[in-house]
Amino acid sequence: MSDAAREGELVDVACGLCGSRERRLRFKDGPYSVVTCTHCDLTYVTPRRRDDALLAEVYDERYWRSDAARERGYTDYRADAELYRETYRRRWAVLAPHIGAPGRVLDVGCAAGYFLEVAREKGWDVFGYEPSAPIRATACAALGAERVRGGRLLDAGFERASFDLVTLWDVLEHVPDPLATLRAVGELAKPDGKLLVETQNVESLAARALGKRWQHFKHAEHLHHFHLGTLTRALELTGWRLVASTKRFGGKFVSPGFIVERAKRVHPILSVAVSPLALLGRRGIYVNPFDEWIVIAERAR
Repeated sequence: MSDAAREGELVDVACGLCGSRERRLRFKDGPYSVVTCTHCDLTYVTPRRRDDALLAEVYDERYWRSDAARERGYTDYRADAELYRETYRRRWAVLAPHIGAPGRVLDVGCAAGYFLEVAREKGWDVFGYEPSAPIRATACAALGAERVRGGRLLDAGFERASFDLVTLWDVLEHVPDPLATLRAVGELAKPDGKLLVETQNVESLAARALGKRWQHFKHAEHLHHFHLGTLTRALELTGWRLVASTKRFGGKFVSPGFIVERAKRVHPILSVAVSPLALLGRRGIYVNPFDEWIVIAERAR
């Protein structure tokens, strides 16, 4: 069923950071409005699917192999496995100055487990949480079913205060209650544990220049759009303290086909101009439009 057909099933929501319903409209797109809270400046989507419908209606197998990835999901997430691994190997440079000897790491929203495979290469004891059953099965096959769990995060069987590092790569924008998620990972991290969050930057040059055509405005899945100020506030409200932030490693290795597909969102002429890149197959190209933040946090003292 299309998003338009589901319009009657969408619900209006308040700001996920401060709870206010006072907001200004950035733009409308079909049944969705992208708004900015006038109290705390968080940008979010309303109306949206009910919380209990998100998993079944958005994150099914068609999310991981999508025929409309500009709007939802990935063209073929598993086929790009090595590109994700190379991305995380490069991103390890963000973590290195802030972590000590290898310990226990939990990747929340681990998808197929590619970050955890890289962490395992570095000597870490790896665990993953992934609520989407189709892609969780891929992670279980690679890492072991005992290491990758679903269900509700705090009911998944992970020991409290047991992780030296918790990571949320491109996750916080997806969850209906980001503060609850940050509090939950606080319960799972050790008192001296570190938290890594990567999420899109709605105040980036790319977001401001492209407006509603920005690639991260995918309303069924990206429910919240942070900038560094709102992300820092979310951390503070949930017992975390920001210790480092960077846009330098927010890029990704992507296939030429990904670039062609995303170019269609910007303009059809641009898509035609870059279409010869598709001849390169799945050879990785590193792209960083500097429109994502990676932050490191520790427990507030």
